[in-house]
Amino acid sequence: MKTIPIKPLTAAAFAPFGDIIVPSAEPSFQINRGMCDRFHDLARLEFVGANARANISLGRARPYTLPLELDMVERHPLGSQAFIPLSQHAFLVIVAPDDGNRPGPPQAFLTAPGQGVNYLRNTWHGVLTPLAEETVFVIVDRAGEGENLEEFFFDDHYLIGADLP
Repeated sequence: MKTIPIKPLTAAAFAPFGDIIVPSAEPSFQINRGMCDRFHDLARLEFVGANARANISLGRARPYTLPLELDMVERHPLGSQAFIPLSQHAFLVIVAPDDGNRPGPPQAFLTAPGQGVNYLRNTWHGVLTPLAEETVFVIVDRAGEGENLEEFFFDDHYLIGADLP
């Protein structure tokens, strides 16, 4: 079994797979008579197909323990998918480049407290993986007609390391 080290989640390292969703040092602009700083347009949302539309949901995810055996990744061919935690707990982000319509070697990242992620359309990724405790996430993804889930099960599993950055 191959071991995957866990790296800190940075915008540069994650760019091929999607966007990090976190407020920047300076807001884009203010709204509500200057009482709210808006951090605008933080993710590249993509939705294709008949009757495609944005969908906002909440998910309550139970924690995983490390080391973690990775046997499956998934992707969404018709739309992007964003996960924004409603807590300051870090979570594990697992992604893999596309290699001829199959996932290539996976990578694992640990978010900073409060960071969310947006997976671009067709990006291979692991399941939602909080580590500390049960965490509620805002989920923004595609709703509409068509099959928007493809799963891939690895013949040889990977081990996500126990050492956090």
